[in-house]
Amino acid sequence: MKPGDLVKITRAAIGVPINTIGLILQTLATGPDQRYDYYQVQLCNSESRVVRRLERDLEVINASR
Repeated sequence: MKPGDLVKITRAAIGVPINTIGLILQTLATGPDQRYDYYQVQLCNSESRVVRRLERDLEVINASR
């Protein structure tokens, strides 16, 4: 996954229902070991909110070239 990919949220959270569609804006590494990456995702809903999710919580719908 990389910035520009269209993704679907596969794990619901408060205010973000399952199957919400979003666009990856940025990848953020966690700490010096960089074991997990967070993805900053702009949601495609009426609020256009930006949330952070792990790769396991996202499914790529359409990858950017």
